[in-house]
Amino acid sequence: MSIFDTRPKFAVHVAQTDETFPCAANESLLTGMVRLGRKGIPVGCVNGGCGVCKVRILDGDIKALGPISRAHVTVDEEQQGYTLACRVAPQTPVNLEVAGKLNKPFSKGRAESATASPSIQQQ
Repeated sequence: MSIFDTRPKFAVHVAQTDETFPCAANESLLTGMVRLGRKGIPVGCVNGGCGVCKVRILDGDIKALGPISRAHVTVDEEQQGYTLACRVAPQTPVNLEVAGKLNKPFSKGRAESATASPSIQQQ
């Protein structure tokens, strides 16, 4: 990709964080966010297998970039606007809400407990 990305872009707005980022019409909503170092949509496997990036499109048009696993988005949910952000690209400005939790999928608890007591590590 060129340093000057001239691809047409659309504004993508994440309702919970009130953040907006530009996303190219030929890249997934998730890739557009990650490319800019933004946060808001949880990131998992980035290829539709985990369902972590499930969102609901509130407004705007998208196109599918690949199949969406029915294990993560049912037909009923898809009819209600749910999809995986890693499998769709914007075709107009998009307003979305994250369907899952906005916190990180990994907990620091185990790492902190492993380093909490230096005397245990010295044994």
